[in-house]
Amino acid sequence: MDPRIPRLRRKLAAIPFQPLRSHSFGEVQHQFRLGPKLTKARVAAFEAEHDLALPASFQQFLRHVGGSGAAPFYGLMPMERWSSLVMDPAEGPGAPRRFGAAGREARASDLFLHIIEMGCTDVCVLGVTGPLTGRILIGNSDGYWGPNVSSATDFLDWYERWLDHMSDGRDNRALELTSPRLRAHPDRHRMAPMI
Repeated sequence: MDPRIPRLRRKLAAIPFQPLRSHSFGEVQHQFRLGPKLTKARVAAFEAEHDLALPASFQQFLRHVGGSGAAPFYGLMPMERWSSLVMDPAEGPGAPRRFGAAGREARASDLFLHIIEMGCTDVCVLGVTGPLTGRILIGNSDGYWGPNVSSATDFLDWYERWLDHMSDGRDNRALELTSPRLRAHPDRHRMAPMI
């Protein structure tokens, strides 16, 4: 088991009881609860069915922390709801790129797995092939903005960043965290720093 797993469990268990933590968009949906852990056999069956390999840190999370629930935005979706996506080519320099459904022929390109529910047409994906394997990206399936590649090296680092920033009471637009100070301010919608 990855040595970060026990630390993540402790941090997640403490978050709901921290009075000065940041508010996480979507926390009402998952209430910081996790779904059941997934077995090694269930993870292997998913990989075989979809002809892909899940990044090691994500597998560790699924098998030792939880298979759905508490995560940024509306939370980690159950495995049955994950979908394979590809990033469409850029339409021009600096133009946002959209994410679209991946067909079987897309296996040769960079493949992403939509694992976190953000709402509307926004997507939070995990790179499963190509140079972004193991990294988290957020973007929009219609190409209205993004994508934004997280600087976290893998899923566990990204998840721990969410917990740490929330615990510290920070604002973080990329993780949809709002500090207690900003939530209390009457002009809070104008004050949030853009990342």
